[in-house]
Amino acid sequence: MKNIKYINFRFILLFSLGSIVVTSCERELSDDVEFATFPPDGDVFIDAFSSGLDYFPFVDAGADPEAFSVDTEEVYAGDASMRFDVPAFGNGFVGATFNTTANRDLSGFDALTFYAKASKAASINAIGYGISGETNNKFQVTANNLAVSTRWEKYVIPIPDASKLISETGLFWLAEGASFEGDEGGYVLWFDEIKFEKLGTVAQPKPAIFAGEDLTVQAFTGSTLNVVGLTQTFNLADGTNQAISVAPSYFNFQSSDTGVATVNELGQITVLGTGSVDVTAILAGVRADGSLEITSNGALPAAPTPMRAQANVNSIFSDAYQNSTESNFLPGFGGSTTETAIINTSDGVVLSYANNNFTGIIFNNTVDASGLTFMHIDVYVQEAGTEVGLQIRDVGANQTIDTDVNTGLPIGDDKDLRVDLTGLTVGQWTSFDIPLDGDLTTQRNNLGALILVGGPNFILDNIYFYTE
Repeated sequence: MKNIKYINFRFILLFSLGSIVVTSCERELSDDVEFATFPPDGDVFIDAFSSGLDYFPFVDAGADPEAFSVDTEEVYAGDASMRFDVPAFGNGFVGATFNTTANRDLSGFDALTFYAKASKAASINAIGYGISGETNNKFQVTANNLAVSTRWEKYVIPIPDASKLISETGLFWLAEGASFEGDEGGYVLWFDEIKFEKLGTVAQPKPAIFAGEDLTVQAFTGSTLNVVGLTQTFNLADGTNQAISVAPSYFNFQSSDTGVATVNELGQITVLGTGSVDVTAILAGVRADGSLEITSNGALPAAPTPMRAQANVNSIFSDAYQNSTESNFLPGFGGSTTETAIINTSDGVVLSYANNNFTGIIFNNTVDASGLTFMHIDVYVQEAGTEVGLQIRDVGANQTIDTDVNTGLPIGDDKDLRVDLTGLTVGQWTSFDIPLDGDLTTQRNNLGALILVGGPNFILDNIYFYTE
């Protein structure tokens, strides 16, 4: 009965593409048959859109569809450039992907290159290639916080493994905007001579998973974890090291014991049995820095069964109740290292958190707890000394989480209650009933989020507000 909805916190890309079904008489193919290949065309924008290219703004996520234009006055070379008018804070953002209907074979190139400048010095939040409805972004590459100046400069975004890009349609994309008051916005970005090239100077590949760290985690049969922190760093001709975020399908993942856990092409780890296993990866023949050691202890014990009447409960996550709202359990906060997994057990569904520094549960609809007096939560840990910090946030009448970027404290009409969940017993569920007092005494009619810190590893169940 848990209502679980996964939402990318920054933006959502939805592509609806038709499929082609081919039928024929049954015939055996000759050994001499050659399967179709695609043209090795690396051009994206050279004075105009290349073959089959079109513009798809991220309008569902709030991007301004009118922010893009072709400029014939400000150019690096030739007759035209791409222009993006980045809005000021509060007016959306610039975001789009440029895809082609004419699939390209990019296996002969080693980088996407382009010239760029801006009306003022800025950094582009995210830019790259590989967003494709045909592949579900299987080979997406992202360069974050790319610094641009007021003069034309050449930029290089390397290809992690060009042999994968034999049928690519996602040739270029970006997302840029002011994410808080005082962040850069209200300026113009230009791009020119966008193309894939074989530079021959992209060298010294250094792939990484889990941001290059060797991590350990305890799990249970039925757990699902994700390989995160996927990057590749190359040394460029000018001596700089260019780091990019890389989609899982570029990597070859390895499990040291497939009887304990397996890893699929998308970096999803499934725990199957009891024991210990190491998850590692290789990218284009180079061993990636970082690993995950998983110790599986078999089945997870069941959490205590709640006995309160549904009429006295507003539930967020519990098999015992109809939940009051759908929630986003994967908010994707910037800087978060947390791996959140939904574990299906024989006794129901639980929330597992690994390598947590901070994350949250964001309610899709605010909860009116003005007539309620407590919040209940069950916590399970496997490591002595584990403590979890919990923030219950009322987001106020504007229904928006307003936080001071320097202190992390609520501002505007927000209120919160912060508690430490301590005294946790290893190998057992510990139940907490938290009074909705303090700053929430007079304002708890727009509860909108729970923020979780500490751990770093813990499991949650039966999260609900109630009155006796």
